[in-house]
Amino acid sequence: MPKSKITSPKHTQRQVILNARRNEKMARSMQSYVRGSTTNFYEWLETSSIGKLPEGPPVWICGDCHFGNLGPVANVKGQIDIQIRDLDQSVIGNPIHDVIRLGLSLAVAARDSDLPGVTTVRLLENLIAGYIQEFSDSTPKMPHPDCIQLVMHQASIARWKTLAKDNIGAVGLTIPLGKRFWPISTKESHAVAGLCDDLEFARLATMLRSRSNQANVTVLDAAYWVKGCSSLGNLRYAVLLDIREEESSARDFCLIDVKEAIKAIAPRAAGVRMPRDNGKRILQGAKALSPYLGDRMLATQIMGRSVCMRELLPEDLKLEIDQISRADAMTAAKYLGAVVGKAHARQMDAGTRSAWHKELLRNRGKKINAPIWLWDSVVELISTHGVGYLEHCRRYATTLPE
Repeated sequence: MPKSKITSPKHTQRQVILNARRNEKMARSMQSYVRGSTTNFYEWLETSSIGKLPEGPPVWICGDCHFGNLGPVANVKGQIDIQIRDLDQSVIGNPIHDVIRLGLSLAVAARDSDLPGVTTVRLLENLIAGYIQEFSDSTPKMPHPDCIQLVMHQASIARWKTLAKDNIGAVGLTIPLGKRFWPISTKESHAVAGLCDDLEFARLATMLRSRSNQANVTVLDAAYWVKGCSSLGNLRYAVLLDIREEESSARDFCLIDVKEAIKAIAPRAAGVRMPRDNGKRILQGAKALSPYLGDRMLATQIMGRSVCMRELLPEDLKLEIDQISRADAMTAAKYLGAVVGKAHARQMDAGTRSAWHKELLRNRGKKINAPIWLWDSVVELISTHGVGYLEHCRRYATTLPE
């Protein structure tokens, strides 16, 4: 790998710089704060005045189910579907936690878009309606709403150049260093280069786009990736690979995302067994919740630390909702609720799905067609996160321009 002339922050300083950047990101908006404050969400669960939430069947849950963690994902055959795309917090737990966290993120998006409060009421009604329908034996397939159809179209026409420009800022044989990418140490460079000796890693790089299993896989470049919000500060590498067929001059390129697998904050259900290795836990959760993504992932270790790896595909896009209209909020809420419901339902047998369906239909309010526990939870969470956001700004963002 070519040597860079850019000076990397000392490894002892990396954490300090990344912590400061995460705090700055979280101060940009309440949406950003909600995304970066998973810990606050589960602390609320332990101290909430709402009372006992329904205890759903123990299944793999996302654990951090805000709408930014959903989006188009391609499988090994190039088919595209909207699925959960970040499984760092995945555990076998209570599916209600995913529903409430998704409701919170959508309610905050509606608030940031200056939509009236009644819109939030209808939004939560649509969210739970979309979620519940996936546990019925006669569930019709939902068409993509316009706002989802747009991102699906963008995913379908995306190509390698799109991926390279969006993720690394250029199309070439190196990763440009700067704000998003930092040079890696000699130890890290050797560890990344050594991945090519792993047959499973080589298979990860050749399993897509009909690449030959006998192709030569070479690391062209690698860099420390300053990416994410709540994950900033953990190991994260972008690895650019060259894939060449042995008996041909044809070559292909791919970008591998190597992400440290950390301990989950989300609580697990009592008495369940999960892999002790965090990378294997995330991989198993991905296979259960998002098979398009899970079948493209690999869990391994780098320098004694557990990581998950996947090839980034042009079709893999994140849902970004900075401003949302009332119509989009209604249709998106129902559709995304169905996406999460489908991810949970596929893990249950018919009897469990039926019982959970009946439980979800209980405790409806007289003036809101949604369970009272969902409404009360989201209202309380908006309040506590609103206070937390302002306190965060006071602590970390008072020196930033307004």
